[in-house]
Amino acid sequence: MRVAVVGHVEWIEFARVERVPAPGQIVDALESWEEPAGGGAVAAVQLARLAGECLFLTVLGDDALGHRAKRELEALGVRVEAAWRPEPQRRAFVYLDAEGERTITVMGERLGPRATDPLSWAELDDVDAVYFTAGDPGAVRAARAAHKLVATVRALDVLAEAHVQLDALVSSADDEGELYTPGDIDPPPLLVVRTAAAGGGSFVAADGHRGEWAAAPLPGPPVDAYGAGDCFAGGLTYGLAEGRPVQQALALAARCGAACVTGRGPYEGQLRVAG
Repeated sequence: MRVAVVGHVEWIEFARVERVPAPGQIVDALESWEEPAGGGAVAAVQLARLAGECLFLTVLGDDALGHRAKRELEALGVRVEAAWRPEPQRRAFVYLDAEGERTITVMGERLGPRATDPLSWAELDDVDAVYFTAGDPGAVRAARAAHKLVATVRALDVLAEAHVQLDALVSSADDEGELYTPGDIDPPPLLVVRTAAAGGGSFVAADGHRGEWAAAPLPGPPVDAYGAGDCFAGGLTYGLAEGRPVQQALALAARCGAACVTGRGPYEGQLRVAG
């Protein structure tokens, strides 16, 4: 299996608290740590753990955090090819409350690669699947050379401008920032997936076929919800790349999302065997 991600990285500072503070309040962090994450990075690590390797075409800030992000993602098993930008590395702050729910504040523009960046675009011609989270329309078209192309709805504007057909679009049934309306992308995706966290989710295919899936049981106590949706997307990309039927690919994706919730940060609990 050869898989790749085209997308973004955020340097995340995590703070575990009993509760997210109300306006004007001060809370003490029970623990804190930091690591590279964001939708592109988390999915790339998940895919590397399922497939044995993953190519990640991305953009990083040419500063200490950007270079540290590259080193740490490579230590997690991802082959990182980065275009460097003079802007500071995009960062985020994440509260994790007593229930493991995350509250995110992002600082800086989401940076994705451009087709004109000197990256290994030609390698995408030979991969089984690409997951796309950020980039320009040319990057989307380059990613379409893969056998399967899956994307997040958070890149909707770029996807609409690229005018390529997606094998799957991943959105949320609950997040206002991840809404998709039929007609937003032309040609329409072959599959639109709407996640609903513990409620599982639903899908609709371009031919009108609809279905649902149940959330996978957690393989351990819940610890941290950050990255669960990105691991779901990575698992779905892998399942479709393998040629699994939609329901089987979604079942694998649900297992990836559930496994992520049981670990500290987005990587500790990640599923390592597709099964």
